[in-house]
Amino acid sequence: MKNANGHEIIQLFESWSPKKLACMDNDPIGLAIGTLNKEVTKVLVTLDVNDKVADEAIAKGCQLIIAHHPPIFRKLSNLRTDTPAGKLYEKLIKNDIAVYAAHTNLDVADGGVNDLLAEALLLENIEILEKTYHENLMKLALFVPDEYAEKVRHALAKAGAGSIGNYDSCSFSTNGQGRFRALEGANPFIGDIGEMEKTDEEKIEVVFTQSIKNKVLKAMLNAHPYEEPAYDLYTLAVETNEMGLGRVGKLKEPMTLESFAEHVKSQLDVPRVRVVGDTSTLISKVAVVGGDGNKYIHTAKRSGADVFVTGDIGFHIAQDAESIGLNIVDPGHHVEKVMIKGVAEKMDGLCSQAKLSVEFVQSEIDTEPFTFI
Repeated sequence: MKNANGHEIIQLFESWSPKKLACMDNDPIGLAIGTLNKEVTKVLVTLDVNDKVADEAIAKGCQLIIAHHPPIFRKLSNLRTDTPAGKLYEKLIKNDIAVYAAHTNLDVADGGVNDLLAEALLLENIEILEKTYHENLMKLALFVPDEYAEKVRHALAKAGAGSIGNYDSCSFSTNGQGRFRALEGANPFIGDIGEMEKTDEEKIEVVFTQSIKNKVLKAMLNAHPYEEPAYDLYTLAVETNEMGLGRVGKLKEPMTLESFAEHVKSQLDVPRVRVVGDTSTLISKVAVVGGDGNKYIHTAKRSGADVFVTGDIGFHIAQDAESIGLNIVDPGHHVEKVMIKGVAEKMDGLCSQAKLSVEFVQSEIDTEPFTFI
């Protein structure tokens, strides 16, 4: 195991929950306070960053905080240390504690907030509620001398090209003849300057996801023997790696809305929930969105869900849900605290695989602002 740098930790985090998954305009994700360019031995994972959480990080010797809710949500016009927020930022900076926020990207990520909520509710056959991200497939067609075809195919496969579902190293080849003439200044692999050349070549075609285009092209160019390889690159009208916000799944056995509300309280560890709908209604299919899900009631209804589990439901939104026949169980925004354990365990696994010596500490501070009486 080796000592971890903050950049290495966040690089691993973003391999799981990349910024490109964020689905809110100007979502203030990423490094919010401090620097990652330092050794990090302890990371505090928390839902929110407040004064008590900062004290906890100091007491536990953490150099980095990973939070779900960004501590600086709107652009600052000043940084005064005589305000509550300013005092918090000052405390973190003076104690050299960096804060990194993963907000809607962590909501969308596989194994992120919404998956954790769906799993906590014991849902089965879980699917995405609303798709917010996808990649297009791309195709590379290149021409290589027959005797170098296998070397280039291997390099492409190693870079991730040719992965289709549960298969890898997929490619298609056709044989033909390549013709070219090297001009002055060239350093031809085959033939002489000024002479027309003809050689047996193999055309190799592979597909890959858009996000690894540069990696695939680099691998191809490094493995190819020609000074100027000939290749075609296409963006295909085929979408893959679909991801999105919210989840929808089924209960193992149907239960009444009243029983389901008790189930939510128990599984998500909340003392109270708000319920919209006839409590005797049978519930089988469940949609869930962590945090504020007001604008997703129609999406939840279209998914065929019998009930929508989400927080911060407004009065008029509740009336709208009632009018379209959508039951709601609102356990509050704070149930996103499931990410604390989930992120800590995920990052512990990623860092162990990378042989990085770092400890992930789960925050014990309750940041729920409401008291239920």
